Amino acid sequence: MNQAISRRARTGQQALLRGGISNLASYIENLREKIGSELLLVPAVAAVIRDSENRILLQEKPSGEGWSLPAGAIEPGESPQEALAREVIEETGLIASPTELLGVFGGREYRYTYQNGDQVEHMVALYDCAVTGRGIESREPETKALSFFSRTEMPPLALPYPLDFLFGHLATD
Repeated sequence: MNQAISRRARTGQQALLRGGISNLASYIENLREKIGSELLLVPAVAAVIRDSENRILLQEKPSGEGWSLPAGAIEPGESPQEALAREVIEETGLIASPTELLGVFGGREYRYTYQNGDQVEHMVALYDCAVTGRGIESREPETKALSFFSRTEMPPLALPYPLDFLFGHLATD
């Protein structure tokens, strides 16, 4: 594991567990107040978390957006690793550390329009992660359900991550 990645992720986890992340309106919300629903390029992170059967953890959103990896925007002042730790614990209640950068994805295929009309184009750093513990018990209301899926069971995802990057050489089914 890259020690620099691990150190930054631990810093983010520790800040979350101490309540050190600001409760102020997020950077994205502040931008939306200025530009409305226009297209916004958003740096983001996503976590690939596997179980003992090498299935991948997905999150179902209650808003009808479907299934996605635990993921979210990188906020000002956060490293990608800190954002990843924050998003994973908020959305899953798990404490996870990135072990490897699997790839960076973006472009037109990563554009998304939310139900409220907000348009985004994500540039996503995709990390393989290891679960190191459990954090808070309650998840954010943006998570309806969590479930592990094999490559053959994968539902359509909100963003088109290549399955080869998600499953790599581990896919055996």
